[in-house]
Amino acid sequence: MPARIETVASFAKGLDVIRSFGAEARRQTITEVAARTGMTRAGARRFLHTLVEEGYARSDGKHFELTARVLELGNAYISGMTELEAVRDILQDLTRELGESASAATLDGPDIIYVARSPARHRLMTIGLAVGTRLPAHATSMGQALLAQLGQNEFDRFMKESKLEKLTEKTLTTREALRARLAEIRERGYAVVSEELEHGVRSIAVAIPGRPANARLAINMSAQAGRISTAEMVETFLPHLKRAAAQIAMGAAR
Repeated sequence: MPARIETVASFAKGLDVIRSFGAEARRQTITEVAARTGMTRAGARRFLHTLVEEGYARSDGKHFELTARVLELGNAYISGMTELEAVRDILQDLTRELGESASAATLDGPDIIYVARSPARHRLMTIGLAVGTRLPAHATSMGQALLAQLGQNEFDRFMKESKLEKLTEKTLTTREALRARLAEIRERGYAVVSEELEHGVRSIAVAIPGRPANARLAINMSAQAGRISTAEMVETFLPHLKRAAAQIAMGAAR
């Protein structure tokens, strides 16, 4: 008989309510939260009012929005990763050297979550990227670099959780296409994504070597596709990324 896993369903639903807020849904009504989470209006109302009472949300009587206190939840994770301060310094060095944005992310279910970032002065994407931003792993260079490290069971789990949503005409949306791409990444040691997440954006990523499965990390650099070709990106950015990845790996090993 398999061991019984103890879970609290209401707690999981409360997290779903928090996750329902985002860049496109900063303020929501009870009805909107219910629709986004699959809850009843009565259930959504109870969770929202609980968040308000605990200080994690506020309401004007109709609309609800999260407060800055939710940052405490993410900070508990970020502050526990003492290496991230060094990672941020290394990313900033990359930006100074090459003039483009550099980021670090980890894999969380079907998404990557940004854990460190050094933005360039020029705006690259239409969406704002910051620590805590989630993006679909299958359409991002860091996501693909991390997915290439998964074993068969982990990849199967990812496929069950991911919708492989089509974001542009170049997005990989089938299991077969993604498998083929990941095999290429494992062979060459880096991932390049050209306009698979957003038109006009090209990025290159490498996974940090030697990390345990529960703390995998990747770093990338992004640029406007019109300014740099894939070949130029590999030639110019990849050596710097590999050096940065080795620095991060060496720091984590100490």
